Amino acid sequence: FCQPGGWQLSKERKQPTFFVVVLTDIDSERHYCSCLTFYEAEINLQVKKPFRICNENAEKGEEESGLIPPAEVFAPKSLVLVSRLDYPEIFRACLGLIYTVYVDSLNVSLETLIANLCSCLVPASGGSQ
Repeated sequence: FCQPGGWQLSKERKQPTFFVVVLTDIDSERHYCSCLTFYEAEINLQVKKPFRICNENAEKGEEESGLIPPAEVFAPKSLVLVSRLDYPEIFRACLGLIYTVYVDSLNVSLETLIANLCSCLVPASGGSQ
């Protein structure tokens, strides 16, 4: 459900997208799944067919499998927050914060950040802020 268009590699980096999916369990209880999907450069994709090395040090006819050069292929990744509460803007902000810390490689542990977000008290619906 986090990539409804399917998982596809892209030749260009796409803008992050956010949407909410509502799932209903067997007891008819709703679960709100906030999804933030972004594209990240893949640098470790293996080439399926060998290619010829074109440099002076290679012997004539030498073949070697290699890596696709960095940032030529982008793969979708999704951050998903599942809750019984319907607070899409708050969840969008939380996922945006996690995304920023991850993409900018800030000196904050993702585990610590997520633990802090999970320990926040959320007011009851209709209650004071």
